[in-house]
Amino acid sequence: MMMPDISRRQLSAITLAAVILLLPALALAHDVAEGDKAFVSSIEGPAVFPFLYLGAKHMVTGYDHIAFLIGVVFFLRRLKDVVLYVSMFTLGHSLTLMGGVLMGIGANAFVIDAIIGLSVVYKGVENIGGFKRIGLNIDTRAAVLVFGLFHGLGLATKVMDLEMSRQGLLTNLISFNVGVEMGQVIVLTFVVSLFAVWRQRRSFGRYAFVANVALIMVGLALTAFQVQGYLLS
Repeated sequence: MMMPDISRRQLSAITLAAVILLLPALALAHDVAEGDKAFVSSIEGPAVFPFLYLGAKHMVTGYDHIAFLIGVVFFLRRLKDVVLYVSMFTLGHSLTLMGGVLMGIGANAFVIDAIIGLSVVYKGVENIGGFKRIGLNIDTRAAVLVFGLFHGLGLATKVMDLEMSRQGLLTNLISFNVGVEMGQVIVLTFVVSLFAVWRQRRSFGRYAFVANVALIMVGLALTAFQVQGYLLS
């Protein structure tokens, strides 16, 4: 993709503004609310609707997930392509979410969230043709699946932080996962509709490059924040 005729000053200003606006949200991404944790700890047995809600809430407020999905669908014009790539992501995060919680396999939240930040960087770089310029041919479907596995592991780690009761665990975990998918559908419906409208405007070709550079900067900011948290923990 060719860089549009935009000055370095404009590029820097737009990128900096995006990072500044999103940093507070990124800092709170994946945080487990104390109220949610106390509520989940009090539940004994199956509770389908509360966990549907928690799963959807986690996805809708999971700004790192949203940033990655924005990168995934940014240049996808056909619905079947959106479904294909989102399905790869869903398969990945569902496997590690379900498997991680049921088998008690977690990971350091800072490390996983740093990798999730890098997944956002990856999509932004790929979208502007950065890998092709250095001769790297990465299978995007495989990459989305792999990063989906890491996103799911991050979800599993956070779910285990909720200290769910073993009674009704499978039912509640499935409900949480379905809730995550519901939240994902809500987010993607909005994002895909927005892009469908934006692509009809001349500004899309002019600012698509800048938007993806901003996405890269957001991913780097998120990664740096998590690395700092890991080093200070």
